[in-house]
Amino acid sequence: METADFINTLDREGRLLAAAAAEAGTDAKVPTCPDWQVSDLLRHTGMVHRWATAFVAEARTSYQPGEELPDLDDDDLLSWYREAHRRLVDTLTTAPPDVQCWQVLPAPSPLLCWARRQAHETTVHRVDAEAARGGSLTEIARDVALDGIDELLRGFHARRKSAVRTEEPRVLRVRVTDGGEVDDAGDADDAVWTVRLSAEPPVTERNDAGSADCELSGPAVRLYLSLWNRLPFPEVVGDGALADLWREKSGIVWS
Repeated sequence: METADFINTLDREGRLLAAAAAEAGTDAKVPTCPDWQVSDLLRHTGMVHRWATAFVAEARTSYQPGEELPDLDDDDLLSWYREAHRRLVDTLTTAPPDVQCWQVLPAPSPLLCWARRQAHETTVHRVDAEAARGGSLTEIARDVALDGIDELLRGFHARRKSAVRTEEPRVLRVRVTDGGEVDDAGDADDAVWTVRLSAEPPVTERNDAGSADCELSGPAVRLYLSLWNRLPFPEVVGDGALADLWREKSGIVWS
């Protein structure tokens, strides 16, 4: 996916998030985040949007924390969220491709990093908003899901902050089973990740080399949401304790 693809995804997902939040009401519980109401979801996501915007718009080259959460509710909070989302989309759309600023994860450019991160941030939290509203979830594109799995495994959980660790070396495999594009040589896209666990941060490669102690498999979108702990894992083969470890320890720590 290219930067423009991520920005388009962010644009769409943020509008869907706001619409679902409005339908649910800001007091509604968020079943995928049991400690939250929709108001918490809007405050968090809007704050993250504004945080990302500031790095790009002001070319901030060092880490700075996000702003305080607003003391708003109902229509005022929805308007605040929509404004934060719109400004982020506009900032990413008009930023110079070579803008230099601090970036949260490694990427070929800061602009690509922020467009990608915010696209996935918003997609996952849109699912939260729709879960609060009830009814069916809006479809997630397969390429978005595949990229989101890759960002989570090879981006977030390559950091020192990852708590997904084991005393003894173990191997967790993540395998997408719903197929994809086939190239001219007749090979399907490589939608398999091997996650090597130890007392150090996980090391993930895009391959299926060697045996695994546990394999998590299923359609791309289901796996994407499962790895973000929004759905149960579609299929677990092998040592289920590693799936439980993921559930318990894979929450993202920023500071």
